[in-house]
Amino acid sequence: MSRGSHRRLGDRLTAARHRNFVGRTAEIALFGDALAAQNLPFHIFYVFGPGGVGKTALLGEFARLCRRTATSSIYLDGRDIDPSPESFLAAVRSAMGIAPRDDPLERIASLPERHVLTVDTYEAMASLDGWLRDAFLPQLPEDVLVVLAGRDPPSTPWRSDPGWQSLVRVMPLRNLSRDHAGAYLVQRNVPSGQHNAVLNFTNGHPLALSLVADLFAQDPATQFHAEEAPDLVATLLHHFVQKVPGPAHRTALEACALVRVTTEGLLGQMLAMPDVNELFEWLRGLSFVESGQGGLFPHDLARQALAADLRWRNPDWFTELHGRARAYHIRRVQETHDVEQQAALIDLIFLHRDNQAVRPFFELLRARGGAGETAESGAASTDLARPGDMSTLIRMVARHEGDDSAKVAERWLVQQPQDTLVFRESDDSIAGFVLVLALDRAGGEDIDADPAAKAAWDYLQRQGPLRAGERATVFRFWMASEGYQSVSLVQGLVFVEAVRHYLTTPGLAVSFFPCADPDFWAPMFAYADIPRAPEADFEIGGRRYGVYAHDWRSVPPMVWLDLLAEREVAAAPLERRPESSAEPLVVLSEPDFAEAVRDALRSYDRLEALRSNPLVRSRIVLQRTSRSEATSAERTTLLRELILEAAGSLRESARDAKLYRALDHTYLHPAPTQEAAAELLDLPFSTYRRHLRYGIARVTDYLWSREIGAPG
Repeated sequence: MSRGSHRRLGDRLTAARHRNFVGRTAEIALFGDALAAQNLPFHIFYVFGPGGVGKTALLGEFARLCRRTATSSIYLDGRDIDPSPESFLAAVRSAMGIAPRDDPLERIASLPERHVLTVDTYEAMASLDGWLRDAFLPQLPEDVLVVLAGRDPPSTPWRSDPGWQSLVRVMPLRNLSRDHAGAYLVQRNVPSGQHNAVLNFTNGHPLALSLVADLFAQDPATQFHAEEAPDLVATLLHHFVQKVPGPAHRTALEACALVRVTTEGLLGQMLAMPDVNELFEWLRGLSFVESGQGGLFPHDLARQALAADLRWRNPDWFTELHGRARAYHIRRVQETHDVEQQAALIDLIFLHRDNQAVRPFFELLRARGGAGETAESGAASTDLARPGDMSTLIRMVARHEGDDSAKVAERWLVQQPQDTLVFRESDDSIAGFVLVLALDRAGGEDIDADPAAKAAWDYLQRQGPLRAGERATVFRFWMASEGYQSVSLVQGLVFVEAVRHYLTTPGLAVSFFPCADPDFWAPMFAYADIPRAPEADFEIGGRRYGVYAHDWRSVPPMVWLDLLAEREVAAAPLERRPESSAEPLVVLSEPDFAEAVRDALRSYDRLEALRSNPLVRSRIVLQRTSRSEATSAERTTLLRELILEAAGSLRESARDAKLYRALDHTYLHPAPTQEAAAELLDLPFSTYRRHLRYGIARVTDYLWSREIGAPG
């Protein structure tokens, strides 16, 4: 074969690119139909999407289709053109191979056949957008199809001008579907055992798929872990954010990547800045940041790349931003109700999305409404049970758990109907439900009639009986109409409601979560620090149920959230934390608690004596620290702070200030004797004693209300 018969290198490059091209069937079909139409159905094909999503590769397929149909075309890249009319016209002349003095518009008009003009990286020519739209493009023959491809959507004039509206077809370019992305990995010979890990990281983003495939081409034995591939992440970041205006913008982008949706309020908290409007508007203008009903959210891969890079590059700052976001969402949970509160809970759960136990539920919740949508979007909504729902719920229990369980469900639905939440489809049909049984409000006869309630109640009597004002609850029935207790959208919503229950139920002491298949749910509950409680297992209808339980007196909700946050930011293993070597929680009755308060006051200025007080092992002290293994000395210090806080609350009222003064001169800054204290206060001894007695009672009430979790 002669040298002249060889194909050009460019032809081989084009063929190789085509072999590795997958998907985009709708976009290619639309372009092909336009080429084949007698009259163009549109004149501007506007393709946009974030960096690395495959715009240039798609334009290559368009060019290939032009060659197959003998349609003449020219290709321009905005990066190679100075943003001026003269430079643009010069680039057109060069691409067409005409003399510098020739008019490209006249030459195009002279062509007998259809012509395609493609401009890639159109965002680089933003300053020419008006000139092209108003001066250059209107002069083109009507048989010319113009393809514009860039990161940004069309500017407002394209969408608002009545003339252009009918001539422009806008095509947002998204990630490849999972099937198409998998086909690409097969084409690139990525080992099938690695596909899930790669697909989970890339979410079908073409550039990411290409970069990962390159890793496997270099070393087929690679075990892919995104957090261990900083070079890959850096490449992605370079394509996503080529340049940011300053450090505050970079931080704003990092903050946006960590949270589900970004509002100005959340951004201000995370950046500790009073006014972030400029930064928020900058984020909104980025091509890979989208706006939803709830706020701004980045393209999935941009989010993952930014978060992974920050976690690898500056783990301390990652932890700090994570904590600020958590504090904001917790406050929102506490301050809102109903739909807003549910959205805040989903935002809180989102912070744990990278954990393998949480990820399936987050993916289902996200599929329900999209990353930027509010929690009420999608196929299922949360509602209180209605009287007309009862027969449906009972039949659902009978179908999944049998008639014996159905009879128990009917009993509790009658006794505590207000504690049942129903998840409804868009047509109002019931997708599932959860019944949260309040043990503290149940009668003895009802408890004895339900093996689950009886087992939980007996467990409480052994581990620590409820005190006045404390509550214990059982997630007695929780299921989807189809799928029962398997992973589903309904189960995701059940766990959202469980977190809501834990964080917002006053006086919650212990919660129980029975499961038909406790081993299946072990990773989820282990991550959530809710241990197995086999002593509370029960049997009904010939089936054994395993129970998980959490004592909120030992690990209060805020401490629990801190523990989960530590696991998330440290990528800690899922196993339950080892049992603490510290002394166990003490659950005191109200009279014993009052006696312990009196003893603590008497020992206030004697640390060794105070250290032996049972209050140092009470819930009120534990909930002041995120370290359940805090030392005895640390707990003693916390107890002193609590006593001082309780006594100090009396100073806020002129009427109660006299009670504080009696406490102060007796215990906080004690006089030698009580008689001396009365003399310092210039009070008769009997009056002093009465003030002291009332002061002790008020301090006891203050501490007791917090011990049992009452608001205060």
